[in-house]
Amino acid sequence: MGKAKQVSWRDAKPASIVFVSGPEEYLADRAIRSIRDHLKSSDSGLEIHELLAGDYAPGQLTDLASPSLFMEPRLVLISGVEKCSDALIEDGLSYLADPSAETTIVLRHNSSSVRGKKLIDAIRSSDLAVEIACAEIKKDSEKAAFIQAEFASAGRKITPGALRALADAFADDLAELAAACSQLLSDQSESIDESIVDKYYGGRVETNAFKVADAALAGQSAEALALLRHALTTGADPVPVVAAFAMKVRLMAKVYGNKYASASTVGAQPWQIDRARKDLAGWSEEGLATAVMAIATADAAVKGMERDPVFALEKLVLLLANRGQENTET
Repeated sequence: MGKAKQVSWRDAKPASIVFVSGPEEYLADRAIRSIRDHLKSSDSGLEIHELLAGDYAPGQLTDLASPSLFMEPRLVLISGVEKCSDALIEDGLSYLADPSAETTIVLRHNSSSVRGKKLIDAIRSSDLAVEIACAEIKKDSEKAAFIQAEFASAGRKITPGALRALADAFADDLAELAAACSQLLSDQSESIDESIVDKYYGGRVETNAFKVADAALAGQSAEALALLRHALTTGADPVPVVAAFAMKVRLMAKVYGNKYASASTVGAQPWQIDRARKDLAGWSEEGLATAVMAIATADAAVKGMERDPVFALEKLVLLLANRGQENTET
C-alpha cells in the first residue's frame, strides 16, 4: 500500500487525485487556482467541471472523468467534501482503483467534520494522490512567515518593521493580508519599509489594537489614549485591544531577565523578541506583575463584568504607559 505525497500549498501542481484539506480557505483557494493555472498553461482546451459534494449523484465522477474522443485534459473540482453524499464516497473509492490519466480530480475538505473518512483514508493511502494541507494561520509567527514568503517568492525584500506593521494592520483576515502584500509588491521601491506600508495602510494601522499597545508601551500615554478612543469610536472591538496588550506583556514577561530567550524557547519571532526587550526599558518585575493583573481585570471588564469597559481600558493604557506604576496622571 502506498501513501499520498504531502505538498505545500505554495507547491501545488496537478496530480491524478489532489486532496486539499484544512480550514484555511484562502490557502486552499490559492492551491486550487495554481493547479488550474498549471493545467491551462499546458493546454488551453482544458475542460473544468465543478461539483458540490453534498449534491453529488451516482455516476457523475465516472462520466466527467472519462477520457473524451480527442483526449482533452479535464479538471474536476469537488468542493464541500465534509458534507459529501454516500454516492461520492462509493464512486470515489472505485475511481481510486482506476483513475483517468487525462483527468485531475481535486477534492476540497475543510476538516470541519469526519464525514467521508473512508474515502479520505483511501486517498491518503494512495501513491497516486497528493494532499495539500491548509492549516489555519493564527500565530504572529505564522503570519510573519507568510508575508516573508510572499515577498521572497517575488524576489523582493521587506524590512522587519514593515513586516510587523503589515501583520498588525491585517491581523484578522489572511485574504486581505495577501492582497496587501500583492499591492506592496507592485510598488517600485527596492525594499519595502515601514514608511511605504504606512503610505498605503497608515489609516488602518493607526486604529489597530497593536498600534495602541505600541504607543502605551513606549510611554506615550496621550497618543495611546487618542488612538484607543479613535479606534473605539470607529467601531473597533475592545476585546482584541486587550488581547493585543496581553500578548505583548506576556512576551515581555518571558523575556525579562532572560538574555538567552530565543524563538524556540519563548515561541516568538526574533524581531518580536527584540521589540519586547526594547519595550522592557524602565520596567521592573513588580511592574510587570501589576500589568499582568491589570490586563486580566480589563479583560473581564470588556467582556461584561463592568459597566464602563472604556474606563477600564483607558486606566490600563495609563498604567502600561507608566511602566506598571499605579501613580499615573491623566
